[in-house]
Amino acid sequence: MRDPTPRPLPVVPRWLGLAGLLPPAGCVAVALALPALQPAATLVGGIYAAVILSFLGGLWWMDSLERRVAAAAPYVLAVAPSLVAWAALLAWLLGGAPPASSLLALGAAVLVSPLADRAASPAVRELPGWWGLRLTLSGGLGALTLLLALLAR
Repeated sequence: MRDPTPRPLPVVPRWLGLAGLLPPAGCVAVALALPALQPAATLVGGIYAAVILSFLGGLWWMDSLERRVAAAAPYVLAVAPSLVAWAALLAWLLGGAPPASSLLALGAAVLVSPLADRAASPAVRELPGWWGLRLTLSGGLGALTLLLALLAR
């Protein structure tokens, strides 16, 4: 039986998680302060968002494996972030979509990713102690990626 008492989040994951917002914040700062480097800053920020989105899908995959889920749906959900990230970057890099469109797709996917947490795992439906950090990190990365989309040319 699961212990209903919420445990405080350890300090190390909290600070490392928050440090994960430094790369996209740096990309926004570079795009604003050094207009000549804006294309590179938006690309690097987009790649970072794509990597994190893929990482989230990997978490859902492992959670489903750990719980020995036999249904296909959680694994399909777990693969979707990597495919969305790949498609957004591919469209941008091959010239099929402007950078802003790809960044909008990546930012929106990161912002809605906590909803997939809730759909993928029964443990998340009980709002564990790390949920606040999860929302902060996804909200921060999603918002910074959307800001990069506004700055993209």
